[in-house]
Amino acid sequence: MWFAGPAPIVHTLRSGALRTGLHLERGMTIGLFGGSFNPAHEGHAHVAETARRRLGLDRIIWLVSPQNPLKSKHDTAPLSERIAAIKPFIGPKDIISDFETRIHATYTLDTLRALKARYPGVKFVWIMGGDSLASFHRWRGWMQIARMIPIAIVSRPGVLMKSRLSPTARRFAHYRFKEREAHILPGKKAPAWVYLKGPLHNASSTAIRAQRLAAKN
Repeated sequence: MWFAGPAPIVHTLRSGALRTGLHLERGMTIGLFGGSFNPAHEGHAHVAETARRRLGLDRIIWLVSPQNPLKSKHDTAPLSERIAAIKPFIGPKDIISDFETRIHATYTLDTLRALKARYPGVKFVWIMGGDSLASFHRWRGWMQIARMIPIAIVSRPGVLMKSRLSPTARRFAHYRFKEREAHILPGKKAPAWVYLKGPLHNASSTAIRAQRLAAKN
């Protein structure tokens, strides 16, 4: 179980849900990496590691969504299966969490409200790939999210212009930090965001699912 003071996020540990022996303390810089991870792959690990290194994060919490409201339930593998598949890709201090399932949260906005309320003093940063930035304006409460937590975006193949010209990027253009300032992002008041360019990783959950389907046929 991981906790900070008297208000733990989880009171019992379910197999595959979390790594044991970890806790959150005031002043920690914590990356929140949310998604379906359907399935997790080396591209996710690349996004997480880039954010960890460039922002100087203490650890990353992989928040596994019970069901992305923008994606088909038919194509989403069971939660336990997706959690198990993440394990090879996380850092030694990282946490895999089914927190959203535990609090019955469908939307990221609700998840962030709960985490920030339970962990005052922890410096959270939302992590996502450039492909997510391109569609971020479709998320419920997207402007509230941007004003609630600093955001680190890691470039992904094929979406550079689409993500950087997205409604979110344009709406919050004046709050963007330069790449060389990424290390100070966790301590900044939202809205604040940075776009991290660099080596790209071509792995894709969509492509992996398509390959698996083709192999069955």
